[in-house]
Amino acid sequence: MKVSVIGGGTMGNGIAHVFAQCGHDVTLIDLDQGALDKALTVIGKNLGRLVKKERISEADKDATLSRLGTATDLAAAADSELVVEAVFESYEVKKSIFAKLDEVCGPETVLASNTSRISITKIAACAKRPEQVIGMHFMNPVPIMKLVEVISGQATDPAVLTRVMELSKELGKVPVAVED
Repeated sequence: MKVSVIGGGTMGNGIAHVFAQCGHDVTLIDLDQGALDKALTVIGKNLGRLVKKERISEADKDATLSRLGTATDLAAAADSELVVEAVFESYEVKKSIFAKLDEVCGPETVLASNTSRISITKIAACAKRPEQVIGMHFMNPVPIMKLVEVISGQATDPAVLTRVMELSKELGKVPVAVED
C-alpha cells in the first residue's frame, strides 16, 4: 500500500517509520526540507537501535529505509491509498491540508488525521468526501506504543472504519474504535 504522512515531526516520523517497517511505501511530506532530513535521521537511529537489540536485522533496517521517500509538496500524496496528517494542532492548518488533499488525491484515498483535540467531523467537513475521512490517533512514541484510536466522524463510511482497523492490526497496533 502507498501511504503518505503529512508532517515530519515526532508523530509524523514515527508513523512513517511504522508503516515503512511493515512493508508499505511511504512518502513523508513536510514544507521544511530540514524537518524531513531530521526525520529520516531519527528513523535511521531508531532502526539502528532495533538492530543493536537484535529485534531486526541490518537488511530489515535497509529495506525499511528504502521504502521511505520525502517531499515538500502535498501533490506528492496524489497516488496514495492512505494519507495520515500529523501536523500540529491547528484547525486552520488542518483545514488547508485536507482541502488540498481533496484536490490532489484520488476519490478512493482514505484521509486520516492524527489529531488528539480537533473533531474529525469538523475536519471531514473541509473535504468533499467526508465519508473517506477518519481519525487515526497514534500514541507517542509511535514505534513502541501499541494503542491507536480510530475515530469515526459523523459521515465516516463504516467500510473505511473496518479498513483502518484492519490496517492498524497489520501494523502490530491495538486499534480501539471510538466515535467523534
